[in-house]
Amino acid sequence: MDLDIHTTVLTAFVLAIGFAILFIWIGIRSIRKARALKFFRMRRDRMVTGWRLIFFSLVLVILAFLLNRFAEPVIYNFFPPTPTLTATPTITQTPTITLTPSITQTPTITTTPSVTDTPTPSPTPHVPLAIEVQFTSVVTPNPAAVFSPLQFARALDENFAPIEPAIVFQNPVGHLYAQFSYDNMLVGAQWTALWFRGVELVHFETSPWDGGTGGVGYTDWNPQPYEWLPGLYEVQIFVGLQWKTVGTFTVEGDAPTPPPSPTPTFTVTLTPTPTATRTPRPTATASFTPGFSPTATPRPSATPTSRYPTSTPTPAYTHAPSNTPGTPTATFTHAPTYTASPSRPPATHQPTNTPSF
Repeated sequence: MDLDIHTTVLTAFVLAIGFAILFIWIGIRSIRKARALKFFRMRRDRMVTGWRLIFFSLVLVILAFLLNRFAEPVIYNFFPPTPTLTATPTITQTPTITLTPSITQTPTITTTPSVTDTPTPSPTPHVPLAIEVQFTSVVTPNPAAVFSPLQFARALDENFAPIEPAIVFQNPVGHLYAQFSYDNMLVGAQWTALWFRGVELVHFETSPWDGGTGGVGYTDWNPQPYEWLPGLYEVQIFVGLQWKTVGTFTVEGDAPTPPPSPTPTFTVTLTPTPTATRTPRPTATASFTPGFSPTATPRPSATPTSRYPTSTPTPAYTHAPSNTPGTPTATFTHAPTYTASPSRPPATHQPTNTPSF
């Protein structure tokens, strides 16, 4: 029977636990039967045998704990794991069905395709340049570092062993781990894990190595449930720019529907803006004043020879007075006019009464 190191350690752990339980059960039965015996020597022998079996069971429990926790890393230090290359499946073309005529027996001419689709070989895994520029380590990786094939599981135990490993997962997948064993690693060397769905890079992690030189490790991915689209996934492990191991698994079933994204609602708040109100100017009210002309006429200067200057406004709509010697002749105005200042008639000299002596 060909068993690997992990399976051997797990088998020894199970056997130790099984024998421990068996010894406890036999020891307890022996002690109970010893109490029913009447002879002291036989009762003592049975009691000693029962307590010895219980003591051996405790030793087996301690041994099982040590095997489960420390046996596998110690064995890997003496027997480093060797990576096993997994064969990449090649795509084979399925022959198409040719229809046979059912009406006549005359053979038909089938066209032979001139171009045959030959599947191209998958390229050698490499680190994309966008991820390579994120390297921060200055430690030169050890080219002799080795990694085991990847094992995929939804959970790991306390020793980083996969629980129920598989290569086909049904949606919803949840948190997925890719577990591996390694050896000859240098602390601080840059290592990278790339997760692909088909040819699309869906997740990656790259950082300086913070584990030991040999042991067990893992890379994991825990996206949103709706990001686990069905298809073939591939995980690649690199140390520096050197490819070390690769593993594939398949996701089946439709992914959960993503939650609807919230639609932004825009609320327009109207802020009252003070608007300048134009106050209408007061309307000029025309006042009718008789005897004013629209043109402002400067007042005449006072003449010393005129003792009684008169300032008679021009009457509106009046009949001409009779001509009186010594008085000015009134002018007739057909319509009232608006004037800013009263106009004076031209100054006239009145006859001067000269006294006689």
